[in-house]
Amino acid sequence: MANTISTTPTQPVAPPAETSNQKPSQSKPQSAAGDSVHVSPAAQAAANALQEVRETPTQTSQEARHGDIQARRLVAQEAASKPPTG
Repeated sequence: MANTISTTPTQPVAPPAETSNQKPSQSKPQSAAGDSVHVSPAAQAAANALQEVRETPTQTSQEARHGDIQARRLVAQEAASKPPTG
Protein backbone atom coordinates (compact mmCIF):
# COMPACT_ATOMS: atom_id res chain seq x y z
CA MET A 1 0.00 0.00 0.00
CA ALA A 2 1.54 3.28 -1.05
CA ASN A 3 0.88 6.57 0.62
CA THR A 4 1.05 9.61 -1.58
CA ILE A 5 1.71 13.05 -0.22
CA SER A 6 0.84 15.92 -2.42
CA THR A 7 2.36 19.29 -1.77
CA THR A 8 1.24 22.50 -3.30
CA PRO A 9 3.73 25.33 -3.64
CA THR A 10 3.01 28.23 -1.35
CA GLN A 11 3.19 31.79 -2.47
CA PRO A 12 4.90 34.38 -0.26
CA VAL A 13 2.65 36.95 1.28
CA ALA A 14 3.47 40.45 0.13
CA PRO A 15 3.72 43.14 2.81
CA PRO A 16 0.98 45.77 2.66
CA ALA A 17 1.86 48.70 0.44
CA GLU A 18 2.40 52.02 2.13
CA THR A 19 0.09 54.82 1.16
CA SER A 20 1.40 58.28 0.44
CA ASN A 21 -0.52 59.89 3.32
CA GLN A 22 1.25 57.83 6.02
CA LYS A 23 4.30 59.16 7.79
CA PRO A 24 7.37 56.92 7.78
CA SER A 25 7.79 55.27 11.16
CA GLN A 26 10.98 55.64 13.15
CA SER A 27 12.79 52.39 13.80
CA LYS A 28 14.31 53.38 17.15
CA PRO A 29 13.31 55.90 19.80
CA GLN A 30 15.47 58.95 20.14
CA SER A 31 16.98 59.66 23.53
CA ALA A 32 17.60 63.09 24.90
CA ALA A 33 21.14 64.28 24.43
CA GLY A 34 23.23 64.00 27.56
CA ASP A 35 21.26 61.34 29.41
CA SER A 36 23.52 60.18 32.19
CA VAL A 37 23.47 59.01 35.75
CA HIS A 38 25.79 60.39 38.37
CA VAL A 39 26.47 58.24 41.41
CA SER A 40 27.81 60.15 44.37
CA PRO A 41 31.07 59.07 46.00
CA ALA A 42 29.14 58.16 49.16
CA ALA A 43 26.83 55.87 47.19
CA GLN A 44 29.82 54.28 45.44
CA ALA A 45 31.51 53.67 48.79
CA ALA A 46 28.32 52.11 50.18
CA ALA A 47 28.00 49.83 47.13
CA ASN A 48 31.65 48.79 47.44
CA ALA A 49 31.26 48.08 51.14
CA LEU A 50 28.18 45.96 50.46
CA GLN A 51 30.10 44.02 47.82
CA GLU A 52 32.95 43.34 50.25
CA VAL A 53 30.50 42.11 52.91
CA ARG A 54 29.04 39.60 50.47
CA GLU A 55 32.45 38.16 49.56
CA THR A 56 33.89 35.11 51.22
CA PRO A 57 37.20 35.41 53.07
CA THR A 58 38.80 33.34 50.31
CA GLN A 59 37.65 35.80 47.64
CA THR A 60 38.92 38.72 49.69
CA SER A 61 42.33 37.18 50.20
CA GLN A 62 42.59 36.34 46.49
CA GLU A 63 41.75 39.93 45.58
CA ALA A 64 44.30 41.19 48.10
CA ARG A 65 46.98 39.02 46.50
CA HIS A 66 46.09 40.49 43.11
CA GLY A 67 46.48 44.08 44.31
CA ASP A 68 42.99 45.13 45.44
CA ILE A 69 43.66 47.91 47.95
CA GLN A 70 40.34 47.56 49.77
CA ALA A 71 40.80 43.81 50.05
CA ARG A 72 44.31 44.33 51.46
CA ARG A 73 42.87 46.72 54.03
CA LEU A 74 40.21 44.19 55.06
CA VAL A 75 42.76 41.37 55.34
CA ALA A 76 44.97 43.61 57.51
CA GLN A 77 41.98 44.52 59.74
CA GLU A 78 41.08 40.86 60.14
CA ALA A 79 44.67 39.97 61.00
CA ALA A 80 44.86 42.78 63.57
CA SER A 81 41.62 41.72 65.22
CA LYS A 82 42.76 38.13 65.77
CA PRO A 83 44.45 37.36 69.07
CA PRO A 84 48.15 36.58 68.76
CA THR A 85 48.97 32.89 68.75
CA GLY A 86 52.02 31.34 70.28
